[in-house]
Amino acid sequence: MSASHDDRPARCVFCAVVAGEIPADLVLDEEHVVAFLDQRPVFKGHVLLVPRVHVVTLPDLPPARRDGFLEASQRLATAVVDGLGAQGSFMAVNNTVSQSVPHLHLHVVPRTRGDGLRGFFWPRTSYADGERAAYADRLRGALAEPPLG
Repeated sequence: MSASHDDRPARCVFCAVVAGEIPADLVLDEEHVVAFLDQRPVFKGHVLLVPRVHVVTLPDLPPARRDGFLEASQRLATAVVDGLGAQGSFMAVNNTVSQSVPHLHLHVVPRTRGDGLRGFFWPRTSYADGERAAYADRLRGALAEPPLG
């Protein structure tokens, strides 16, 4: 098992985001998980979901945290549709290989037909000034709405 949040590695960028030491556009801030916009999004509204506890890979996530992590991922998948008008989402977790930050993170990428995403080639885009905050606001709004049914 990886280190706890209190024993986090000195240079874990995501632990620093969770601790509020690095600014991020948070879209979800809860007891066990935090979600924020990716700095280099595949598409605008691309969110990273991380557990507050420092773990490196999905297999390291404590069993007591799995359901909450999955539940938050479901809500984020719905939020990119409801809040951003996406038709669906692409969700991915890298474990070690291609893991740019060694802290478990789930990518939630808004998708629309014909958006150009093919296989695992991830084109990157950027936000215009002020646009990042607007996307975060829209996602927070969608997450705040009670689910239907």
